[in-house]
Amino acid sequence: MEALRTPDERFANLPGWTFEPKYVDIPDGTGGSMRMHYIDEGPADAAPVLLMHGEPSWAYLYRKMVPVIVDAGHRAIAPDLIGFGRSDKPSQKDDYTFQRHVDWMKSFIQQLGLTDVTLFAQDWGSLIGLRVVAEDPDRFARVAIGNGGLPTGDQSPGEAFLRWQKFSQESPAFDIGRIVQGGTATTLPDEVVAAYNAPFPDDSYKAGARIFPTLVPTKPDDPAANANRKAWEALQKWEKPFLTTFSDSDPVTKGGERPLQAMIPGAKGQPHTTIAGGGHFLQEDKGEDLARVIVDWMAATG
Repeated sequence: MEALRTPDERFANLPGWTFEPKYVDIPDGTGGSMRMHYIDEGPADAAPVLLMHGEPSWAYLYRKMVPVIVDAGHRAIAPDLIGFGRSDKPSQKDDYTFQRHVDWMKSFIQQLGLTDVTLFAQDWGSLIGLRVVAEDPDRFARVAIGNGGLPTGDQSPGEAFLRWQKFSQESPAFDIGRIVQGGTATTLPDEVVAAYNAPFPDDSYKAGARIFPTLVPTKPDDPAANANRKAWEALQKWEKPFLTTFSDSDPVTKGGERPLQAMIPGAKGQPHTTIAGGGHFLQEDKGEDLARVIVDWMAATG
């Protein structure tokens, strides 16, 4: 598998980004390996809070949340999915599958030896993260999901998502920074928009970002549909704490918290929260508020 690696200088002097990069090599699924980037802040012996981003962002999305989590005494780990951020980027769209993303994240968690994990995931972080939780539940202590879910293709994803899916495949330009800006409720400074563009020097680095929307199951016979249904069978037995923290201004995932709350036993009686003033990328709009919700919930659930 041929993979591109964004030059390090692209990540120099990004606003609000002062974290030391760390790396781990994971199997690429074809006999080779790739480098996966992550940040790891806070006490090394504390139970980890795993922060998973989605499309087309990277760990930069969590720069406002990490200090709040660390100040509360926790360890914050934010990886870049393969194809994003400082992680290696397979150059061909066909290199990316839903299953490979799950396998890559499972390898990351196993190699770091993470246990007693609190997961917070959004967008594609939720699709991948919930699959990992379903397949390796003993590693996780609790799960929080904001603006995400685990579709099986048995229900329509809605017009907003279908338009986005079509745009991702047909638009001649795919400006990552502008896409993130379009998913926020606030106006981002130019230098922050540029930080979201930093991992992608040119279009050759964007194969993963381009293909991601097509990997979301939208029909019952989607290649990932059966695996996601199997994951739901496990999630419907999940009794550990499960929290939803959806924002109030995301047309793509609006209402997505309801099936999570209804179908996952651990969601019963939890302080599910609506994040006011947050768009799809609620970490960008209301990162500090969201982080405080999570650390307060962690304290309440032991």
